[in-house]
Amino acid sequence: MATAPPNARARPNARTPRDSNRGADYTPTPDRRYFVVRGRLWRLSNPGLDPAIHAHLVQELMAAMRAVRGAPDSKGRIAARVKVDAAKKALGERGGVWWDDGAPDYNRRPAVNTPYAEWFNSLRARRVHDPV
Repeated sequence: MATAPPNARARPNARTPRDSNRGADYTPTPDRRYFVVRGRLWRLSNPGLDPAIHAHLVQELMAAMRAVRGAPDSKGRIAARVKVDAAKKALGERGGVWWDDGAPDYNRRPAVNTPYAEWFNSLRARRVHDPV
């Protein structure tokens, strides 16, 4: 019988990475500032970034996310999370907004509590009526 590594922690009802966003389709908002996962808005990357810079930042982000998972201790996780945050800010997914029309940021907010509510509710209504 296989045993778990000594540093493994059992978490009841924990989602596996593959299951965490099952069914998510990442539909962007009409203005392409956010996408929706489980009813919550998440800011998209700045579309004005040069494609090569965007690709490099995404590589940095993915490396930092792997470093969070692979960190041997809390200091390593903290350092890796700082890198994740820096990459997300550089991509425009966190920090100051990348648009310049003065619209507020609704990042991480429930879509139904934002000006996107009518659009979001119309999506949900379509999904109820459309067979999968």
